[in-house]
Amino acid sequence: MGRLLVVEDDEELSEMLTGALVDEGYLVDRAPDGHRGLHLGLTRRYDVMLIDRLLPALDGLDLVARLRSRSVPARALLLTALGTVDDRIAGLDAGADDYLAKPFDLDELSARVRALCRRMPAPTESLPVGRGRLDLVARDVVRPDGSRTALSTREFELLRTLAARPTGVHSRSELRRRVFEEAAAASIVDTYVYYLRRKLGRSVIRTVYGLGYRLGSV
Repeated sequence: MGRLLVVEDDEELSEMLTGALVDEGYLVDRAPDGHRGLHLGLTRRYDVMLIDRLLPALDGLDLVARLRSRSVPARALLLTALGTVDDRIAGLDAGADDYLAKPFDLDELSARVRALCRRMPAPTESLPVGRGRLDLVARDVVRPDGSRTALSTREFELLRTLAARPTGVHSRSELRRRVFEEAAAASIVDTYVYYLRRKLGRSVIRTVYGLGYRLGSV
């Protein structure tokens, strides 16, 4: 069975959903608010995320949009008491794959989760970085000779963002927004580019003067 994330601030409902899904054989993590949900969604791999529409700290629509901006592939099922057509459209436009209005039947929820799990693509376990590769499971870089270099969480996220679009040029402001959203200054990108070059060699990230950075090679 798949691995699920339940992001729900109603503790009683969260426990009920988790219990029902665990009984069906899923591995389930829980998050009580949008910030925790964002952290888990970015650092762990899930097949389906069940996300409440109205969350504290970070709204469900914003959470889905941020996960999609980081290329998180997990399917997103929005759970909400807001059941109008406009609300459903807003959820789908934010990047959700399905929408279920409260109150809902657990059997219907289970059927929708199964359907979303079937739609999950086969996981990509690595991305090319020149003749080496970025291991998305171990979160390190495998060099052409087979040796590995460990990365910090931010180093991994920066290199993954570049490797996901290897021919694209990413501006510093875009990279700050995608990888270092809590940082006020875009100069943090330069700092982590320096860290990656120190670990992997200057050619791992290329500077495109006046525009930003793009993927290089190891």
